[in-house]
Amino acid sequence: MAGSNFIDYVKIHCTSGKGGQGSMHLLRTRGNAKGGPDGGDGGRGGHVIVRGNSNMWTLLHLKYHKHIRAEHGFAGSRMDRHGANGEDKYIEVPLGTIAKDPETGETLFEITEHGQEVVLMKGGRGGMGNTHFKSSTNQTPRYAQPGEEGEEGWRILELKVLADVGLVGFPNAGKSTLLSAVSAAKPEIADYPFTTLVPNLGMVAYRDYQSFAIADIPGIIEGASEGKGLGHRFLRHIERNALLLFMIPADAEDHAKSYEILLEELRKYNPELLDKSRVLAVSKADLLDEELEEEIQKELPSDIPVIFISSVTGKNIQSLKDLLWQKLNESPE
Repeated sequence: MAGSNFIDYVKIHCTSGKGGQGSMHLLRTRGNAKGGPDGGDGGRGGHVIVRGNSNMWTLLHLKYHKHIRAEHGFAGSRMDRHGANGEDKYIEVPLGTIAKDPETGETLFEITEHGQEVVLMKGGRGGMGNTHFKSSTNQTPRYAQPGEEGEEGWRILELKVLADVGLVGFPNAGKSTLLSAVSAAKPEIADYPFTTLVPNLGMVAYRDYQSFAIADIPGIIEGASEGKGLGHRFLRHIERNALLLFMIPADAEDHAKSYEILLEELRKYNPELLDKSRVLAVSKADLLDEELEEEIQKELPSDIPVIFISSVTGKNIQSLKDLLWQKLNESPE
């Protein structure tokens, strides 16, 4: 599975701010010793707000910061001055994060866009000052409202991974063809680069009625980490996967160099991506004989599982499923 820095589940305790006390004040000046009420309202207590951040991919920052408190509202004062609102507390989370009630299991909301904000715990309302209670029968009310209490409780934040396995490779590496061969997904397939412009997701049926999700990530180009092409848009989706399946076509000019370029683009974009488990598949292996496979195998690094596959003939497709399932269910180191 992904390295220990990939945290997709946290339980946090949140407390929003209490509303400020309304002011009970009567106007007293040199020329007016018996003025009317002029107490201002208390300020609202601070909210606890969840905010989407597309630059984040883990909930690790909340693993050791489980108690979140917003500021209390400030009391009102004389001359109808309202107290300041308590400062809101923001919790930054990656896209795809859902909030749940731990007691009921109910999903409260999901963060899907950068900058999206949803109130997780609402701050208490500020109390009204005595100005509001003046009437024809009570010209000098000597009371004001206290502020409302804030909300408090446990909440679960859970990151919904886009897929268990993400396919990583250059355009035309055969990723979409593999996805269509191992799942019911029907991505667009053609013999030209950049057929895939958005991730395609498929469920792979495995032995004993088990399954896992696999995503066809749009092809990476050299320089994607600097934003060339649609690099950032493509690479962001890889952050949601637990296992990366690198794909290099058998007819590539230099297989080892292709793999290193892909690794380098991931490292430049986010070095933590290299902590994920990896498998390397040489696609279009129906073009190779045993001798060529052995030569290519010698070029490739020995620290990563390598398998030769053909989505057209079905060569080693079941063996690939077995390998992916094994890697997905390995205990974290």
